[in-house]
Amino acid sequence: RSGGWRDYVAGTAWAMIEAGLPVGGFRGLLASDLPQGAGLSSSAALELASALALSGGDDVAVDRLTLARIAQRAENEYVGVQCGLMDQFASANGVAGAALLLDCRSLTSRAIPLQLDDVALVVIHSGSERRLEASAYNERRAQCDAAVAVIAKERDGIRSLRDVTAAMLTEIDKSLDAVLARRARHVVEENARVLEAADAFEAGDHSTVGRLLGESHASLRDLYEVSSPELDALVEIAGAVPGVFGSRLTGAGFGGCTVTLVRREAIPELTAVVEERYPARTGLMSRLFEVTPSAGAGRVDGWR
Repeated sequence: RSGGWRDYVAGTAWAMIEAGLPVGGFRGLLASDLPQGAGLSSSAALELASALALSGGDDVAVDRLTLARIAQRAENEYVGVQCGLMDQFASANGVAGAALLLDCRSLTSRAIPLQLDDVALVVIHSGSERRLEASAYNERRAQCDAAVAVIAKERDGIRSLRDVTAAMLTEIDKSLDAVLARRARHVVEENARVLEAADAFEAGDHSTVGRLLGESHASLRDLYEVSSPELDALVEIAGAVPGVFGSRLTGAGFGGCTVTLVRREAIPELTAVVEERYPARTGLMSRLFEVTPSAGAGRVDGWR
């Protein structure tokens, strides 16, 4: 390990070799039009692109789920971040025009059409690089595991926070210390929001999606405690713009970006308001750009 971005490539090669996959060499250029340190799953994207390049292209003789799990192992055991599978799965299995509803227990997924004709997803970079260190992310993961251990002593059949309901958490709240209780409540309530948001997107109910985005950000700020003053400012400023349905931080937090659901016609006003008010509150410059749900990693022929 070098402690730099090369670890993601080297770790992917290591994990592929550990899985018995053939690995070759490649001469490559790493290029991106996203802000550096923005917390937009760049590590997972690099891992999947590296896996395909190391295998000679997109004809790798392994299914995309296995490839995602290999990339996750690289990040867990080589880089040292105890991430889940979500980012790698999305980079491997993305569907154009859709979100993916991923069940991390069964490892099944379903494409959720986002119906973005009249609305758009806008990412706003805070100008503050994501200050995520492995220790901070791993600490949250350890706290959730500790909460599960306590709850499992009180209730049968508890394997993860996935098995815990909000009502159950209220009943045994006194068994958890304050920090573990906050972490657990965020995860339990966020799981419910994810399912509700999937239904709302499929129904074209963008108002409900917006409300859930706002509730999610408040929970990430107050219960999971991974937001920052810059991200909070962006969410508050965007939420006051007519045509904005809702906004939340995206990624692991600690700086980076927000994602905002907004009527397409309101994007110019959103841009103007953020550019006017955000620097005055933070002393930083933001960057706004619309994002489009796209297919997963693959070969692009004829690119220049």
